[in-house]
Amino acid sequence: MTVPRTTWALLLGLALLLSLTTLVEGDIYRYVDKNGVIHFTNVKTDGRYRLYLRASRKAPSVYIKDYEATILEASKRFEVELHLIKAVIKAESNFDHEAVSPKGAKGLMQLMPRTAEDMEVDDALNPEENILGGTRYLSLLLKRFKNDKVLALAAYNAGPDTVESYNGIPPFPETRAFVKRVMAYYRSYRSEK
Repeated sequence: MTVPRTTWALLLGLALLLSLTTLVEGDIYRYVDKNGVIHFTNVKTDGRYRLYLRASRKAPSVYIKDYEATILEASKRFEVELHLIKAVIKAESNFDHEAVSPKGAKGLMQLMPRTAEDMEVDDALNPEENILGGTRYLSLLLKRFKNDKVLALAAYNAGPDTVESYNGIPPFPETRAFVKRVMAYYRSYRSEK
């Protein structure tokens, strides 16, 4: 079987594209037209394009190293397990200190403006302030829920009054998924010892 020259060029281009994805900040989309030609783009301008490759801006392991000292300080100061803090950060922002949610939560631990104010965080996008404030808040929730990590995490996501009013994890899909995700990361970080 002979492979057409255009196919080799496409394969070479795709290999180059895949090797550069760690340098790219956008996702890659593709579609195959009626003639079997594969089209790629980083701007989804046509409904036929489907997500093909999600590009990351920076490997999370690098972020973890960037914030290790602050996470350790917060862990000691507020008596919260180091692995739990990392798990919350991973679930909330994937270690992106500039993350801002559609609801207005900011930074590594996704602090809402009122929570940031209550935890004396002046700049929620400042990694050190955010980690210290978020860990302080998590510490208060752990105390409020008698060190029950699952309930404290549900409260971190949905609010402590909501958790108490439901007498457990609220039936919100977002909250249930958050708790499950954080606990999975927590177990993963603990197993890395």
